[in-house]
Amino acid sequence: MAAGGGTRAIVAALLANAGIAVAKFIGFIITGSSSMLAESVHSVADTSNQGLLLLGQRTSQRRATREHPFGFGRDRYFYSFIVALMLFSLGSAFAIYEALHKLQHPEPLTSPIVAVVILVVAIVLETFSFRTAIVESRKVKGDVSWWGFIRQSRTPELPVVLLEDAGALFGLVFALFGVGLSVITDDPMWDAVGTLMIGILLGVIAIILIIEMKSLLIGEGATPREYDAIAEAVVAGRVQRLIHIRTQYIGPDELLVAAKIALAPGLPLAEVAAEIDGAEERIRAAVPAARLIYLEPDLDRTPATT
Repeated sequence: MAAGGGTRAIVAALLANAGIAVAKFIGFIITGSSSMLAESVHSVADTSNQGLLLLGQRTSQRRATREHPFGFGRDRYFYSFIVALMLFSLGSAFAIYEALHKLQHPEPLTSPIVAVVILVVAIVLETFSFRTAIVESRKVKGDVSWWGFIRQSRTPELPVVLLEDAGALFGLVFALFGVGLSVITDDPMWDAVGTLMIGILLGVIAIILIIEMKSLLIGEGATPREYDAIAEAVVAGRVQRLIHIRTQYIGPDELLVAAKIALAPGLPLAEVAAEIDGAEERIRAAVPAARLIYLEPDLDRTPATT
């Protein structure tokens, strides 16, 4: 569900941003608005970003090789990290540069009503894209908050699209604010102020994504809920307790679990193997993402540590 929902959200955002980018560039050419130019570049960056997310989903499905025995699941983290960098460089840095340039050399807007109409239409399209991302994210986020979902999600595409769409919507509002005040006050400085607000907003979003995607790329373990579920599932039959455990997501949908478990003393080898097989089945039933499981049997000789 997470992969399919992520793809739907990405495609919706890609189609919306591609159409919006064309409209914004036309609006910039007609009006000369720096806010429209910043938003045009922002939409182009977002469209490219969605293309990179789809590419990451495709390349992550390659079969494991001897050189990459755990597969290529982290490709999705890598491309999501590149998306965050592009949002910062193409979106935020360009908008701030353009704003400072227009503050130093303000230029009057021509046909500002065109910019207003395009921005309103873009808000409608971005709202559709944002709604799709919210609907798909609700299927997998559970009862955690939206901020908790962004911080805890091991599937990168949905948090990226959510923040991108939210940034796009607020950016359009800021652009409308700048253009509108420029028309009302007959002062083009406000258009530059709106552009600066867009740049700062995109910078904040990009930094959040860079931090989160870097953490996933380095390797994050099971969530607290998953950890508790694994610990509870292990103990049954002749498994007395979980001695220690290490987990790591090697892809958004693939969790590696390595643990040492305490078995009842004196078990024959065949029963030890049967207990390990049973524990693996229970773990997979409790946490479906736990596809790679390595359990080491031991005697209960040490205090519980994790």
